[in-house]
Amino acid sequence: MSNKAEKTLVVLKPDTIQRNLIGDIISRFERAGLKIIAMKFLLPTKEQAYKHYVKSEEEIVALGNRSIEGNKKRGIEITGDPKEIGQKIMDRLVEYLALSPVVAMVLEGNNSIQIVRKLVGSTEPTSSDVGTIRGDYTIDSYDLADGDNRAVRNLVHASANQVDADYEIPVWFKDSEIFTYKNVRDAVLYDEKFN
Repeated sequence: MSNKAEKTLVVLKPDTIQRNLIGDIISRFERAGLKIIAMKFLLPTKEQAYKHYVKSEEEIVALGNRSIEGNKKRGIEITGDPKEIGQKIMDRLVEYLALSPVVAMVLEGNNSIQIVRKLVGSTEPTSSDVGTIRGDYTIDSYDLADGDNRAVRNLVHASANQVDADYEIPVWFKDSEIFTYKNVRDAVLYDEKFN
């Protein structure tokens, strides 16, 4: 495979599992040309979920600031310590991710991080375009989630960038659980001498 090949983490969240959307969502990644090189069905512990979401204390503060800013854009004024706000959001995310089984996968392909993010759509489901996973399969929103004091149900976690992918993949997979293999599609997608 080309040296542009990337690995990215995708987690099908509890709402995907509960709504029986596993096959539909995985098929979208495969149809786009991405290759599954690791996959497991598991019930995450709260410790694993927390490790997945929190890379540093600064990240919690940044999450709180983003929430304050996002609410301000929607005309909602929130005051409070960004760290406390970020921690409340983080607690909701962790609680939800550890609520029910999930499917964790490592996908590989050229520009896989960008491709997966495009297929998944905006983190805010109501802002996701028609044709994206979140745009097609969910009607949840930040407003509904905040009103119910819960995490937004947006079906899929996808690594945001290479730094996140490099951090997140080992949270879910040992090196021995990630496979390297060739399939016919590799030749079609990546071999310049395809006949």
